[in-house]
Amino acid sequence: MKAVLFCKNPYAFGILLPLYETLLNEGHNTIWYIPQSLMEKCPEKIKKANIRNSMQALLQFNGDANFVPGNIIPHYLPGVKVQVFHGFAGEKKGHFRIRHYFDLYLTQGPYFTERFEELAAKHKNFEVAETGWCKLDILYRKETEVEKADNGPQKVLYAPTFSPSLTSAEKYMSPLKSLCANRNIELHVKFHDLMNKQIVAQYKKLASQHDNMIISEEANILPLMKQCDLMISDTSSVVYEFLLLDKPVITLETSSKHIRWDNLNDSDDLLAMVTKNLEEDPYKNDRQWFIDNYHPYNDEHSSSRMIKAVENYIDKHGVPRHRQLSFWRRRKVHKTFGKKPKA
Repeated sequence: MKAVLFCKNPYAFGILLPLYETLLNEGHNTIWYIPQSLMEKCPEKIKKANIRNSMQALLQFNGDANFVPGNIIPHYLPGVKVQVFHGFAGEKKGHFRIRHYFDLYLTQGPYFTERFEELAAKHKNFEVAETGWCKLDILYRKETEVEKADNGPQKVLYAPTFSPSLTSAEKYMSPLKSLCANRNIELHVKFHDLMNKQIVAQYKKLASQHDNMIISEEANILPLMKQCDLMISDTSSVVYEFLLLDKPVITLETSSKHIRWDNLNDSDDLLAMVTKNLEEDPYKNDRQWFIDNYHPYNDEHSSSRMIKAVENYIDKHGVPRHRQLSFWRRRKVHKTFGKKPKA
């Protein structure tokens, strides 16, 4: 199979890297699409791969499948257009919106599968397969387990969303700063690539004043998640990724509809809540619901299931040469990627 890993945003690198490694191991001819503007953020191990920067090059490659963690891909590219998702936050606006760019949706677990199968029955122009999520294969690899010092500080990860209407980063800057007054806590801060740069700069200034506040510059959050004992976030899909590690989470005024963890509001004491969750872990039993419904696959083989699902689709339907889209959707593609290059 000739596969394209389609990257439009930096978050796609961490999602697709385990899939890339599996594609290579299984003998598939694989390339990355990475626009030139994104190359400076590209991890070194991907820079050594076979990369294309243009639609013309993708047309010449003539792929059988395009794996896409974003919301859009040109309809005129050949190959099955596969939605692999960039998170778990089903409550976010647009998560279950059908934009008609994709032939196949690969879902992470039963909660998502049920919703997308209902939509597939309604629209009748795409299929759904439950495979697990390639990004999390790394999460379950035993060789990436992190040793923790018995007497070291408790590591707390703060990972807010970037969305201006949902982020806690600005409002809760002072309570997060106060956490660092506790020398038994080491606060790691990981921002989304699209976070407001002024807010990031303010946190970097704080970190320069507190040696137990650390701003992470790593592209992939998963290794940091494995190191930390507790996560603080808001309405971000990384909450669900962290819950899959069976560790406590605190959200700051989340809009999630499935809260089975501690959620802090204005009048609550963040330090007291952090201490309680680290010492008592009151929501441990509730986390199993997320594991069962959001991502029950802990075998490191979601990437292989995704590849097999695409192969099954091709066996059933063949390789599509393009995808039918409405005028307005085609117009958006042309505005984002340009019109189909002439041969």
